[in-house]
Order: sequence, then structure tokens, then C-alpha cells
Amino acid sequence: MSDIFISYARPNERLAKVAGEVLRGAGYGVWRDDELPAHRAYSDVIEERIAAAKAVLVLWSGEATRSQWVRAEADAAREAGTLVQVSLDGVLPPMPFNQIQCADLNGWNGETDTPGWSKVMASIASLAGAAQAPAAAQAESGPPPSARAVVCVIPLLNMSGDTEQEYFSDGISEDIIIDLAKVSALTIIARNAAFALKGKPIDMPAMTRDLGVTHIVEGSVRKAGQRVRITAQLIDCSNNHQLWGDRYDRDLTDIFAIQDEISKAIVGALKLKLLPKEKKAIEQRTTTNSDAYNLYLLARRHWVSGNVGNRRRDELIVRICERAIGIDPNYAKAWALMALAQAEMRFWHRVDENGMPAAERALELDPAIPEPYCVKARYFQGAGDHDAASRELATALQLDPQSWEVNKEMAFLLFRQDRIAESIPYFEKACSLMDTDYHDASMLTTCYEATGDKEALQRSAQMTVSRVEREIAQDPTNGGAMGMGAGGLAVLGELDRAREWIDRAVMLEPDNILMRYNLACALAMQLGDNQGALDLLEAYFDQASLSHLRHCVIDPDLHPIREEPRYKAMLDKALARLGATRAMLREG
Repeated sequence: MSDIFISYARPNERLAKVAGEVLRGAGYGVWRDDELPAHRAYSDVIEERIAAAKAVLVLWSGEATRSQWVRAEADAAREAGTLVQVSLDGVLPPMPFNQIQCADLNGWNGETDTPGWSKVMASIASLAGAAQAPAAAQAESGPPPSARAVVCVIPLLNMSGDTEQEYFSDGISEDIIIDLAKVSALTIIARNAAFALKGKPIDMPAMTRDLGVTHIVEGSVRKAGQRVRITAQLIDCSNNHQLWGDRYDRDLTDIFAIQDEISKAIVGALKLKLLPKEKKAIEQRTTTNSDAYNLYLLARRHWVSGNVGNRRRDELIVRICERAIGIDPNYAKAWALMALAQAEMRFWHRVDENGMPAAERALELDPAIPEPYCVKARYFQGAGDHDAASRELATALQLDPQSWEVNKEMAFLLFRQDRIAESIPYFEKACSLMDTDYHDASMLTTCYEATGDKEALQRSAQMTVSRVEREIAQDPTNGGAMGMGAGGLAVLGELDRAREWIDRAVMLEPDNILMRYNLACALAMQLGDNQGALDLLEAYFDQASLSHLRHCVIDPDLHPIREEPRYKAMLDKALARLGATRAMLREG
């Protein structure tokens, strides 16, 4: 894995290349985004490279201060304590980076004897250590051994003979990833990248080359009644040798002990030592009841399915969580997940559900769980208090910056305030954290269309379509997914296929109003069919909640039809039905 990650705005690419060459000449391993593998999602690779880098060199300029990508990369480095920053043109770094020392490289062109560059090298040496001898001098002895293990947990295979048990093996895999991520001496490949390898042949040289992986964990889960068998092994990618392996054949009630033993065995095989707080974090579970845990994993599988806007999904999650809580009334994660689903039902489906009591109960049991803060933020946003909503989400991000739900909620909060460029890093982060998330991928397409970033627009459209294709291969009746994917197809120029998806979606789920809305966006923005968009929106406006309408008046995808008399009449009719005014649309 490279020692140094270089972050820069595209107009500064020449100087980024110069900086990289100077650092390589000094013996450091350097990575910048000209080395992106063609088959990987941009955001996935960037996140992994920043997490693994010992130092992140940010090249600030007037253009860089306006780049949401540079800001997001700098923020990740600031949180990790690996930020080294320079100014290329005299511009000061934006807040909060202006509180951190910044070297002056105004007019720099690769000279290694300037005071500014000397300051950069001193900072990098303090973070990444003294540079190794240049690559040419190491040719005979080979590259230096990595000081940090980079582990990828390949999703455990479901060997239960029942595809319905897939949620259980996936849940166990996810928990092992979470446990190992608590070990400060390890770098763990993110869930999204790991799950992208599920069911595929393992290509260790490619994983080492593209992800910097040094070790992989693989295995299987077989669940039958109240018995579970889990096999796991740790493999060294450099020589394909097994460093550790074991089989656990026990009662389901031992599932938590098995997870703890696997994580500790991996740490021991890598000759690392757990800090006391890390050992405590790994052993801490929010339930000790295996039946409640099994139900929670099932509910979460439905939650992360990506089928946003499906009322039946949310109702099912609430029912499953209620059963889990009935078994263990102190299961904080089950309370939190139920609160999320109840909030969806209230704000998207106009169902008389109140997620606040469940959210408050979850926080009472465990204040460190981030998801309940999303529910509180949703209620504050519904009341028009954006500042309070932002505070709740800032707390949640502090607790867990890797939470899919929190990044997603922050993205929508900013989007609905018409702060579209600011929402992009959070949508990107959400997509990188959950490989089933085609909804936020579709939102990125909207954002990049609005900001005029054509390259990113194509990338996000392709991501949306590929994720939707995977979903409808599993469930060909998912019209909601097709509704998200139709716009992506249109962006990619597949107009006939986009219209085919629109027709199929309406046939499959004529009463899905969120799907109708997304199809209308594709027709208006991408296909130029204003009347077709308005036809689809009639049923939407007849049922839309105030939260829907607040999103609608911001969404740039509907700009082509905003002045249509028919659109205005439908909006006013919906407002009258809700006893609301146009002024109220900007309050939440």
C-alpha cells in the first residue's frame, strides 16, 4: 500500500504529478487518482487508499477549495491525523482546515530546496517515517515489508442449502468486518468492496495490486435449526499460505462467542496485540440473545435491500424488530432499526407511525448508536429546524463516520436545502458503504447533472444501472428499482431501454408513488417528455406528503416542467389537501 496519497483539483494535475515524482524519487510510495483501476468504483478506491495512507498531501488552490472531492479527502485525512497541506497559489485552506499549518508552495515547480517543500518533507517524515531507498536501489532485495496488515473479509459462504439463510451469513461477515475495524493496528477493506467479491473467484494478486490487501479471511456458515457451523481461515496473499484456520460447530446460542474467537484468532495470527479498549469493544454486544440477533439480521437485510420507498418493506421491518424486542426488550440496535423504518413510514408513506419513542429508547439503552440521531434529525427537518437536524447528524457522524444511514441522511438534509454540491460527498460515501444502494447512486446522477460534472455524471449513471440490474436479476418484479435505473440508462444514451424500463415499472407497481416520481424525473430531465412526466405525477401529487413536496420543489430534475400550468395546478392542489402553503415548502 502506498505511503502517500495526493489530493488535488484537476487544473493542478501537472503539479500533483511533479510532487508525486519528487516523493517517489525520495523513496516513498505514492498514489494519486491516475492509477484508478477500470473495474472499481471511484469512491471505493479513494476511501480505501486514504484509509491506508500514512500521509495525505492536499494541494490547495482556488480550484481545490471549490472541489467537494478535495474537501472530502482532506476531511478524511484530518480525522485520521494524516493531513499534510500546501497552498499552490497563496490561497488559504477553507474552514476548518485553516486551523492547521499549511506550507507555502506558491510558484513551486518541483524544487526540493525551498522552505515550503522542506516543511512538507518534514511533516511527511514524521507521519510516514524516513523514506526507503529509491526503488532502483531495492531491486535486488525487493520491496520493504508492509508495516500494517490490510485485511479483506470475503463474505462467508452460505452453506445452509437455503438461500433464505443468506441474511445470516452476510450478517456474520459484516459483524466480523466491524469487529476487526476496531483494531487500530489493522486496515480493513470496507464492507462495500469486500461484498463486491462475494461469490467470485479470489484473485489474490489483483487484490494486492488494486486494494493493497496483504491477507484475506474466508470461510462458510451452515445454519440448521439451533445449530451453527462456521469455518474460517486467514490467508497470507504474498505466498497463499494459511496462517490460521478453525471450525466451530456449536449451538446457535454460542454465536457471539464464536465471533469474538474468530476476531481474536486473526489478531493473534498476525502477531498483533489488542489494546484493552479494543478487546472490550470487540466483546461488547447489544444483545446476548441469539434469537433476537437472528431476527435483527433478518430485518437489517430487508433494510439494506435498497428498495427505498416500498411501504411493505418498512412494515415488515417494524414487525420483525417488534419480535426481536419482545425477546430482548433491551436490544438497542433493534429499537434503532425499528425507529428508522417507522420514520420512513411517517414521512414517506403518511402512515400514522411515530419513530421518536423507539429512537429515544435506543439512545437510553446505548447513546453511542448513531442511527437514532437520524430519526431525530428527520423530525427536526420536518418541523423546519435545519440547524437542530444538522446538530443531531453531526453528533451521529462523530460517533460513526462510517454509518451508511447517517451519511445518507446528511446528504438528503443538504440536498433539500438546495446545497447540492455539499451533499455530493455524503451521497458518495453512502454509495461506497453499501453495495446494494442504488437510490443514492441515482441521487448522485441528479447532483452531477445539476453541477455540470459530465465525467462524474457518466460514472454515477453507470453505478446506478449496474446496481439496479443486480437487484432486478434477483427480483424481476421490483418496479421501484427500475424507476431509479431508468434515468441512469437515459444518461448513458440507452433511450429505448430506458423507456422499456419505464413501461415495465408502471405495469408492475402502478401504485408506487415514489417510483412514479423517479420515472417522471427521467422523462423530464433526460428524455424531454414533459407531458409524460406530468401524467405520472398526477397520482404522486394526489398522495404526496409535505416531505415529498419539499423534496420536489428543490429537485433539479423537475426544472423542465416547473413553469408548466399543469404542474403548478397539481402542486397547489396537493398543498390545499395538506393545509399547507408554498412558503411552508422552504421551511423543512
